Amino acid sequence: MTRPALAASTPTLFPRHIAVIILLCMGCAFAGNHVAARVAFDDGAGVLLAILMRSGGTLLVLAALVLWQRQSLRLPAGAWRWQLLLGLLITAQSLCLYSAVARVPVALALLVANVFPILLALLTWALGGARPTARTAALMGLILVGLVFVLDVPGRLSANASVGPQWLLGVGLAFCAATVFACALWITDHKLSQVRGSVRSLLTIFIVFSSVNLAGLTGALPGGLNLPATSTGWLALATLVVLYGTGFIVLFISVPRLDMPRNAPVMNIEPLATLLMGWIVLDQMLSAGQVLGGVIVVTGIVLLTYRKETPKVEAKAAA
Repeated sequence: MTRPALAASTPTLFPRHIAVIILLCMGCAFAGNHVAARVAFDDGAGVLLAILMRSGGTLLVLAALVLWQRQSLRLPAGAWRWQLLLGLLITAQSLCLYSAVARVPVALALLVANVFPILLALLTWALGGARPTARTAALMGLILVGLVFVLDVPGRLSANASVGPQWLLGVGLAFCAATVFACALWITDHKLSQVRGSVRSLLTIFIVFSSVNLAGLTGALPGGLNLPATSTGWLALATLVVLYGTGFIVLFISVPRLDMPRNAPVMNIEPLATLLMGWIVLDQMLSAGQVLGGVIVVTGIVLLTYRKETPKVEAKAAA
């Protein structure tokens, strides 16, 4: 009698082609969120304002879902400090990534930020986890080679072109976003794995929203709450809220039926979708060498993360 009851409570998986289509759409939604953010920043909107609106809208919907499902927010003993740290890390990741998007081409920022699987593998090893295999090390090297082309290192060295401070700062912020996100994923896997994903996501978004509010009130980031100058900026802010919120909530609801260990690599369409959208919307086009590097980076990440588990995708959505 027990086995049929358990089977009935297990969500039925979507057919693989449906799951892949959903994940492709969600990857494009997250890509569109970053492109819309750049439009808003170009119109004078502050980074804190964008994160505040994005996290606030998502928080309202997510809270309604958790209340509707009558889920308890009680955490296991000792988990609260890790949950707080996770929320602060995701806040830092959001600030760094949006700040990078405001300074360099959106696709470039996303490609640099998406090297987090390398940092996560190294962090896990440093903290006593499994040593990266030869295959993992080879894929890390492949990703780094691709990143050299993405950053157009050969061209910048040969042309003796001056690298502006905004470019250096933007790339540095994108790498910082990758670093703190890797730390957030480690905490999710090793310290909060027993916390229900919906509760962890809700609390993380709440901490992000509260932290950004505090930063805005204290003036920690001058100009962070600046309003857009025109209706274009407001429309872009509304668009990023809708795209991010839709992507997050659909993933939140659908994850149990998407067979994520098998299909998660599809989400890596995001940097390539950002490249296309950045060209269409912002007229930001990378060189042929940078595009090739982007393809190498995404291919390496897909192969590196092919067997990763669901919590990483949930944390990525929360970011």
